[in-house]
Amino acid sequence: MRNALRAALATIVLAVLTGLLYPLVMTGVAQVAFHAKANGSLVQVDGRTIGSSLIGQRWTGPQWFYGRPSAASASSGSNLGPLSRELAAQIRERVAAIERLEGPYHPGLKASQIPVDLLTASASGLDPHISPAAAFFQAPRIAAVRGLPLSEVKRLIAEHTQGRTFGFLGEPRVNVLELNLALQAMGQG
Repeated sequence: MRNALRAALATIVLAVLTGLLYPLVMTGVAQVAFHAKANGSLVQVDGRTIGSSLIGQRWTGPQWFYGRPSAASASSGSNLGPLSRELAAQIRERVAAIERLEGPYHPGLKASQIPVDLLTASASGLDPHISPAAAFFQAPRIAAVRGLPLSEVKRLIAEHTQGRTFGFLGEPRVNVLELNLALQAMGQG
């Protein structure tokens, strides 16, 4: 009986420590040290939340930069491998769609000129970034549709390109939401 009481008391103490106190302390530390990230890195315009800089959003219309295609249903990815016929068919469809949209701005466009991240899906479907190459690839269309100098659109891309994390992790990237918001702020299109 005494061992059962000790076991019950230990269970209650550990449950309070690990299930209540530890999460509260970690939440408090996150709120103080990383307030914006702890709250979802929400992006607000004119006091209205329009999205998160951590999650990709769909942008429709030729006046906007678009992100990576999604392989997700909800937030699960695809299991299609490099030898998958279904994946090859999806990529051919993406090439055709990009050629229709971007072709007028890239005379003689070949599939090999399309940045790979515009053809291959984000596994999670939540990736908010594209490569600088993908953004610069879209720049001629954005400039033409919005009536902006191409140099101005390229400058905007360069300003919104983030380097490698800590200078050596990952690849340079461009957040599509932030780039499109900068375009919107310019008041064009």
